[in-house]
Amino acid sequence: MDLIADILLAAGALGAGFYCLVLSRRLKRFNDLEKGVGGAVAVLSSQVDDLNKSFASARQITEGSSQALDQLTGRAESVAQRLELMMASMHDMPEAAPQPQRPVAAQAEENDALAVAYETEAAPEAPVQAEDPNKSAGVMFVRHNRDKNRVA
Repeated sequence: MDLIADILLAAGALGAGFYCLVLSRRLKRFNDLEKGVGGAVAVLSSQVDDLNKSFASARQITEGSSQALDQLTGRAESVAQRLELMMASMHDMPEAAPQPQRPVAAQAEENDALAVAYETEAAPEAPVQAEDPNKSAGVMFVRHNRDKNRVA
């Protein structure tokens, strides 16, 4: 009976030793820095550091944008106040009488007459000097009727 108990005790010790060997190998693979959880923890901690840096830079940019927006808002409010004062002062002015609409042909004739008048207008007499090449020679802007160029 003692012999059977010693054999069972030795078998149990060998089984426990083999179990400890298997557990130690699994624990080494689990804590491996390249493939296991240790590697995942290392990667995650580096990503957390990167995110903290980007968050800090984003916070600085946001604060700068907020200050610029505050300045623009202040300027807009001051302009709005000036516009309100101008609009209030416009109420004191008399209203202009509505002008009757003239026919398009009359407007075209008036525009043509104005263009001819500008072209034929004489300049005041001045002593003759050498011509300046940068000086304009005549009317620079002529108002044209845009309605006759439109296609219905």
